[in-house]
Amino acid sequence: MRVIRALHEAGAEAVAIYSTADEDSLHVRMADRAVRIGPPAAAGSYLNIPSVIAAGVTTGCEAVHPGWGFLAENPAFAEACADNDLVFVGPLPDTMARMGDKVRAKEEMRAANVPLVPGSAAPVDAAEARQVADEVGYPVLLKAVAGGGGRGMRRVDSPAMVAEAYALASGEAEAAFSDGSIYVEKVVAPARHVEIQVLGDSHGGVLTLGERECSIQRRHQKLIEESPSVALTPEGREAMESAAERACQRLGYRNAGTFEFLLAPDGAFYFIELNARLQVEHPVTELITGIDLVREQLRVAAGEPLSRTGRAPRQGHAIEVRVNAEDPARDFMPSPGRIERFRVPLGPGVRVDTHIEEGASVPPYYDSLLAKVIVWDVDRPSAIARSLRALGELEVRGVATTAGVAADVMRTEEFAEGRYSTSFLEEAADRLPALAHE
Repeated sequence: MRVIRALHEAGAEAVAIYSTADEDSLHVRMADRAVRIGPPAAAGSYLNIPSVIAAGVTTGCEAVHPGWGFLAENPAFAEACADNDLVFVGPLPDTMARMGDKVRAKEEMRAANVPLVPGSAAPVDAAEARQVADEVGYPVLLKAVAGGGGRGMRRVDSPAMVAEAYALASGEAEAAFSDGSIYVEKVVAPARHVEIQVLGDSHGGVLTLGERECSIQRRHQKLIEESPSVALTPEGREAMESAAERACQRLGYRNAGTFEFLLAPDGAFYFIELNARLQVEHPVTELITGIDLVREQLRVAAGEPLSRTGRAPRQGHAIEVRVNAEDPARDFMPSPGRIERFRVPLGPGVRVDTHIEEGASVPPYYDSLLAKVIVWDVDRPSAIARSLRALGELEVRGVATTAGVAADVMRTEEFAEGRYSTSFLEEAADRLPALAHE
């Protein structure tokens, strides 16, 4: 829906693809044309490269916007687009390949003088993982080389846990990414998850658009994002943006991307990964900078230079709440079903990005995200108050959602004062009403 709207504003025709599970989805009707590409299982539809390419070629498309899931960071898909005269709206395939391999990505960042979390410099077997963990000190994370979204990741607190955790992480990585390779990183705790939004063009221009604080998470996946981060000083912000800019220049980075960092209590920051695509939480950056990131993606893909480089201006404070079809009281178990009632919040400074409408079905096959409620206001306290007002107006019936727990978090003293880390949800669980187990 987000991309279709940007295309229509640009006077361009939008062609949607859909699986049989999504045939009644709003994006299918919103597009100028829609092509059914396969069955509900993603492997036979949204991850089927020949089917996606065929949909673009047969409808005469000039370009493909991959969104922020499925094939968005798949270099083979970007190559297939190029082979079929379709412009891929994203980074070059070589960049995605270099940065999709987490170990190679660390090598690139080391060469760009970007700080790295202590750990292994290459994939390791179980015995080597224990050796590295012994050297850098526990706790450590075992992480999938080809991973993302918290899959293929295990925390290890002692030498006795290494073998079992390695087997579990490797097996999960093999199932999710067809690559069971594992590397080791020291746990930085308590840590905050802060990321820098970048845009690069094919003329060597780089624009950094400030940070997003993404530390309110469950199962390593984000629930609330905001900008600016209260944990960054102006000097720390500039250091982080400069690091991202150096990395872009080394990579010859093109289009939108996000450099993710861990921020330690002492202000030190460490590179985690590069998301070589647009991210779910991009509206936060759009609201504080006034820059339409999808529009810029399309301009860059068309070969145009960025309208400005360096540091994007920014103003006020923005917060995004992800509303997922999950039951917080049942350990965030997915909650597919039929939407019986859906009312979105309105009013000043409120934006809702969604594909949901009353009567829509939420299938069990894909990511559980229903909507994003994003607010902007002049400062952080006002933005928090506006977010709570908006969540109070939001009405979703038929499936359980994460909206309530997000509101609970924002009412806490820690959130109000900006004193939280990536472990906050776990630590505060007993004090959050939405997490009360039945």
